[in-house]
Amino acid sequence: MVRGEGRPVGVLALQGDFREHVELLRRLGARPVLVRLPADLAAVEGLVIPGGESTAMSVLLQASGLYEPLAARLQEGMPALGTCAGMILLAREVLDGRPDQCHLGAIDISVRRNAFGRQRESFEADLEVSGLAGPLHAVFIRAPVVERAGPQVEVLARVDGRPVLCRQGPVLVSAFHPELAGDPRLHQWFLQSLTQRKENVRAF
Repeated sequence: MVRGEGRPVGVLALQGDFREHVELLRRLGARPVLVRLPADLAAVEGLVIPGGESTAMSVLLQASGLYEPLAARLQEGMPALGTCAGMILLAREVLDGRPDQCHLGAIDISVRRNAFGRQRESFEADLEVSGLAGPLHAVFIRAPVVERAGPQVEVLARVDGRPVLCRQGPVLVSAFHPELAGDPRLHQWFLQSLTQRKENVRAF
């Protein structure tokens, strides 16, 4: 089992269900840090961007001064886990976003918001995930979907043939909420990417 080893792991805490991620990371032995300002971001080795309302989170990223330093850290290779709205914010393209909505371009995917419907169309499913033994229970709430995945993107799981879990390098994104299902394996993958990055820096 991958453990956090006390690593400082950021959780974007501007809006959305960040508390559930904090609790899960703490259970895995990491040291969660609430990220609301650029100084908070400077203290972490990786970042979780939770579910919430992607447009509101986009506005708050700009207003807090976080957008530019966060984009720079991601370009430098900082590991990130984005769930639901976090997937939208990390995507290269948002197909139905507002013209002024910012996104970080950290993974080469095109995302459509609310692709499975509104709140009343929320659902749960057991996913077959490449690289995981046994199904992963997933909670979909006003979930986005990946309409295009670039050549460097691994599609790890699908629903009705549509990508809902993708990875490119140290960036892992899901259309669903793993923090609500109680299965820690995606967060373990994320923590493993922190360990690998630190080892690569030491080797260099």
